[in-house]
Amino acid sequence: MPTSLRPALRPQPRRDSVGAFQRVHRFDESLSLSTQYGNDWWIPIYRRAFPTLMSAVAVEHDGWAQRGGIDRLLTLACGRTYTVDEKIRTEDWPDVLLERWSNEGLRRPGWVQKPLAADFIAYAHAPAATCVLLPVPALQRAWRQHGRQWIGLYGQRRAQNQGYTTVSVPVPRSVLMQAIVEAMFVS
Repeated sequence: MPTSLRPALRPQPRRDSVGAFQRVHRFDESLSLSTQYGNDWWIPIYRRAFPTLMSAVAVEHDGWAQRGGIDRLLTLACGRTYTVDEKIRTEDWPDVLLERWSNEGLRRPGWVQKPLAADFIAYAHAPAATCVLLPVPALQRAWRQHGRQWIGLYGQRRAQNQGYTTVSVPVPRSVLMQAIVEAMFVS
């Protein structure tokens, strides 16, 4: 692994837990949570990230945009538009939980590896009201370059949903951001 991608402290590889799930995630509860963090929560973050923001339209109805990972369309004063897939965590963890499989049993790729229509993943930590804007092409290239290694270093987290299991990899923010920067260099 390149020196720049080594974590400052060598983490012990984490093993997946095999026992029972502590909690079953339910779609209606997740939808309620995302509604709780609506315009009043997201717009100030987008205004800080994009000072010339003119509008931020939520994509709320099922269709090609939602299925392509687009939760919001941002328009800047110059006319430039960005599409954003919004992710929110209700605790301030020091990592980004990269969704590897949205359905492990059916091997449906998660958002870190499936084709997305979104320009950015807006990955927020609610208690701190902070957000990391992850450019999708560079993020996914970084995953292709380092995903297996990250699984070995940081393990996987399984979340039981109604009828399926989601699998994610917790990658420290500093490691992920360095990998994204390096993924932007193409030789």
